[in-house]
Amino acid sequence: MVHTASPAPDASPETAPAEGDASAAARVLTLASDALARLRDGLDGRFSEAVDAMLATKGRVIVSGMGKSGHVARKIAATLASTGTPAHYVHPGEASHGDLGMVTRGDCLLVLSNSGENQELGDIIAHGRRINTPLIAITSRAESTLAKAATILLTLAPAEEACPMGMAPTTSSTMMIALGDALAVALMERRGFTKDKYRELHPGGRLGQALVRVSDVMRGPDQVPMVTPDTPLPDAVSKMTKGGLGCTGVADADGRLVGIITDGDLRRHLGPDLVNKAARDVMTTMPRTIAVDALAAEAMAQMNEVSPPVTVLFVMPAGGTGPQAPLGVLHMHDLLRAGFA
Repeated sequence: MVHTASPAPDASPETAPAEGDASAAARVLTLASDALARLRDGLDGRFSEAVDAMLATKGRVIVSGMGKSGHVARKIAATLASTGTPAHYVHPGEASHGDLGMVTRGDCLLVLSNSGENQELGDIIAHGRRINTPLIAITSRAESTLAKAATILLTLAPAEEACPMGMAPTTSSTMMIALGDALAVALMERRGFTKDKYRELHPGGRLGQALVRVSDVMRGPDQVPMVTPDTPLPDAVSKMTKGGLGCTGVADADGRLVGIITDGDLRRHLGPDLVNKAARDVMTTMPRTIAVDALAAEAMAQMNEVSPPVTVLFVMPAGGTGPQAPLGVLHMHDLLRAGFA
């Protein structure tokens, strides 16, 4: 059998060693970092004017851009909408074929273009003028058509694109994204946007779950089984059975929680005279509780911090101390149904 030598490896760029990858990455990140620093240092009163205009908008912030700027615009619109500023993206090409109807009086336009000369933006800009819609422009060129049409101009810092040809939007896109994020965060702070409001807009997934509070999953006060310390034990057991929680709370004359009776308490006091006892004789004092404004994840952690796990927590007013009347009750099954495990 004749063996032939393998051909020499192709030395084309596609298969050549990639020693330059790290240096290319470093160049891209350095250019981006330097550009963001210049963008930060160049911020002036026009940024606050843009925030004021978006806050004053009675409708929505309409974000638009073409090409890579359009992709950035979609991201900015999504960030604004998810942080309390109603917004949506309108494609400038589709706008010219009917989607201009999405831009109405009371809206605010936020238009992105690195060059500021995209012809596709002409119709949406003209429509905004007709209905007297404020136009916030983000562009690199202060003398561009877009810049001259703007009500408020946010100019990107002069920067070199990281693309070796200096053509593909890279550094400029990074600045646009950062400026969009800055607008969204400033609007959040001006609106007083809280975690609770954030949770309302992010109910799904782990993010939404992390912000669920005890008040969202607890059972109300009408579902809290409760007896007094003097209640005969057979009546207390009946209350436990009807409540379906495997326990009952024990409250004083003012309705303040002073104890709990669980299945375990009954087993520990088994004896011939058990039926003659009162709730106070078998209850466990200082039952575990959770504040109504605590995160549900905190409640699950508290249940699991002992062995065997606690299955019920009484829900108490926020910031209270000493015996208080419970506002509700939280069972482990309630947390499991809400997706906690």
